[in-house]
Amino acid sequence: MATETREKTEVREQLGSIWQVVVHNDPVNLMTYVTMVLRRVFGYSREKAREHMMEVHEKGRSIVWSGEREKGELYVQQLHGFLLLATLERADHG
Repeated sequence: MATETREKTEVREQLGSIWQVVVHNDPVNLMTYVTMVLRRVFGYSREKAREHMMEVHEKGRSIVWSGEREKGELYVQQLHGFLLLATLERADHG
């Protein structure tokens, strides 16, 4: 019974956690393309999309969105549809 309770607690914690969509650098996509995708998927201004793109280019990754897991999973799927390398990570892990 203790294992079942622990599993339910872990699921509740994951659902209530803040999640981050992270775009990673890749050797394929042009910087202008990444900027366009960020504008299209997130509705970012040209300036904000370019800032994230430059962070990806210079630091190898950029947190482009934070929020609920389900919406983050949708964003990652959309980014993958544009062939960007993106992951979903818990913001409050560690």
